[in-house]
Amino acid sequence: MTLIDVNRSLETEDLCRELLKRLRWPFGVRCLRCKSHAVFELATQKKFECSECHYQFSITTQTIFHDTHLPLETWFLAVLLLLEARKRMSAKQVQRTLRVSYKTAWYLCHRIRRAIARADRPMLHRTVQMQDTYVRGKTRGKRRPATLGDDEIRISIHPPGGGVLWFRAEDVQSGRLAKYIRENFSADAEAEAIVEGVGGAYPHAVADRKHERVNDRDEYVRLPSDSHQRNTAEGAVSPLKLDSVGNSHKRIRAKHVPAYLAQTIFGFNRRNLQTRFLDTLRHMVTADPLTFKELTQRSFPGRSATTQRV
Repeated sequence: MTLIDVNRSLETEDLCRELLKRLRWPFGVRCLRCKSHAVFELATQKKFECSECHYQFSITTQTIFHDTHLPLETWFLAVLLLLEARKRMSAKQVQRTLRVSYKTAWYLCHRIRRAIARADRPMLHRTVQMQDTYVRGKTRGKRRPATLGDDEIRISIHPPGGGVLWFRAEDVQSGRLAKYIRENFSADAEAEAIVEGVGGAYPHAVADRKHERVNDRDEYVRLPSDSHQRNTAEGAVSPLKLDSVGNSHKRIRAKHVPAYLAQTIFGFNRRNLQTRFLDTLRHMVTADPLTFKELTQRSFPGRSATTQRV
């Protein structure tokens, strides 16, 4: 999808609603309360009503679009801008492009990121590479430089076969790395090599799995006799650094780091897919709503203070 495609094929509110309807209910509209298919449409109110429980709902009810006052055409343009930007597009640029207030643009972008963060992530298998890096966040009210913990977020990177998966963690101790491996490595990963960084915690984390260490300080390239090559996880750091340094200028609030990471991961893994625009909309009609109050509070409820899969 290009900007011209969106303007031509989704130029009216009715066309946008019809697309969301097909994405949300591919097998027919169902009641959100009782799950019944006995639903009829209230065309004048742009709502549906269940014949059994008489519950009324719209296409945007219980979705990221919930209670929005923006036209759906504006939402779709914002989605396209965020997906097609080489670096993450800032809320200020979205504000200028869509002619909305900064508060609206900022809230709009974060709701799109919330939907992206709910995208499915399969278990990692075969050869898995592990690497870690730092992303500095910003904590309000502190004049001292950011330190490891809430301010400086260490990200562990796992790219299996071209994809990438990032985690937020306070450290890369062997116990925490082992927890990531147990939760995200499939059974067949045990038979393959796990190429890792030079950190001393990695050998203990992989435990009895067959693995191979790559000293990324001394080895630029490795030409082995088997299929295991040098650690290419560092190549996935590039879009993350462009995002953090080139766009946000290292001023991302620490609590928002997972959301920005999710957007970068989603775009990086789907950069060659023609369906990434529709994939994003599909996640937006299935993700839970994000209120402005929840977004602006100090920490999101139910979120772990130590490790988060993003």
